[in-house]
Amino acid sequence: MFILARLPGVAAAKRDRSGGGSRTGPGGWDAEGVSEQQLSIRFDPQLWLFLPPRRRRAEARPAPWDGTSSLGHVVQSLGVPLTETGTLTVDGRPALPSQRPPAGATVDVPAVRRPQALPVSPPRFLLDVHLGSLARRLRLVGVSARYSNDADDPDLVDLANEEGRILLTQDHGLLKRRNLHLGAYVRGSRPDDQLADVLERFAPPLAPWTRCTACDGPLVPVDKAEIAQQLRPGTRRTYDTFARCSSCGRPYWHGAHTRHLEAVVDAAARVSARSTG
Repeated sequence: MFILARLPGVAAAKRDRSGGGSRTGPGGWDAEGVSEQQLSIRFDPQLWLFLPPRRRRAEARPAPWDGTSSLGHVVQSLGVPLTETGTLTVDGRPALPSQRPPAGATVDVPAVRRPQALPVSPPRFLLDVHLGSLARRLRLVGVSARYSNDADDPDLVDLANEEGRILLTQDHGLLKRRNLHLGAYVRGSRPDDQLADVLERFAPPLAPWTRCTACDGPLVPVDKAEIAQQLRPGTRRTYDTFARCSSCGRPYWHGAHTRHLEAVVDAAARVSARSTG
């Protein structure tokens, strides 16, 4: 096992995105006096964070419907990405997002079940530009997490699809992109809370101290002599056990920040045990 360097924070990268979290479609609940037919829609409380505060109600609420839009379109136009929903039901019967509901139907929108069943195992992730600290924590506990702080939306979606990765983001609009295969909204503002959320939802197997926190490459043991030129004199005198990233060549050792990193790993192990127990 190898203790890695301190996990630094990153400033959130910002870029303009059409279709962000605050946007609602023409079928949104804010419309008044509409002539469209209506549906009655009830959202699981776990999904209320995607809705305007005044629309967070336990009872089913009327929503305008044009008579032709699919269930998935209606749900997303009201603010909730389909990546965050479980099996939709129409008048108590399971329904696909592509189906068209009958006028006046009652639609129930549950939250995705945790841990979430996935078509890929073990799950691997691609993180949006504002989740760099989460990416390093996932790598610390041995979960593959690709990350770039300057990737744009189309590139993120293409890479996630090509590599079969789950795109993690806090951008609602990005999750609503029609061509995205696998995605998830990350809850929480603190990196440790975000890590717990991802581990609870996907329950990936953990292998702490086995991935490079800088590039996600696997770590392999290395003789001290092979990396001596990469080490400062004090490190060469103090430590004898090292690993090196097989991708970028960065060395790792049991360093001064052991206690901080072990606390992150221990907390992740507890969350994982609850999720898989």
